[in-house]
Amino acid sequence: MKRNSRLSLALHTLGHMATEPDRARTSADIAAHAGTNPVVVRRVLGRLRQAGLLTSEKGHAGGWQLARAPQEITLADIYLALDERLIATDNEDDAPNCSVEDALRRRVSTVMQDIERNLIERLAATTIAEVHKDED
Repeated sequence: MKRNSRLSLALHTLGHMATEPDRARTSADIAAHAGTNPVVVRRVLGRLRQAGLLTSEKGHAGGWQLARAPQEITLADIYLALDERLIATDNEDDAPNCSVEDALRRRVSTVMQDIERNLIERLAATTIAEVHKDED
């Protein structure tokens, strides 16, 4: 799961948060648990906050918390909030001069878009609350 460290960090963190949704967690605590820097945590979780998946409070009693019930947050919500793609798509601006290369690029691009769409659909079928159930 470490291929995309931001996605891995987000899924790991929200998976833990789903077990105790009312508990606030500091960036420092999350970073120590994940073996990364609090700045990295704040950047990643900031995107999840912008997407409405997390809330954050500053100060002594502050921290990060789920903004919705774990049963309402899908893995697709997290994936899409990070605005990254695991499946590389072709850049339309890089149109090749060769007709064979252009045909291949268009065909492969269509396949990759289908794979990305399928990935999101499959991620949408699992909530963050269901992750821990798989361990039991």
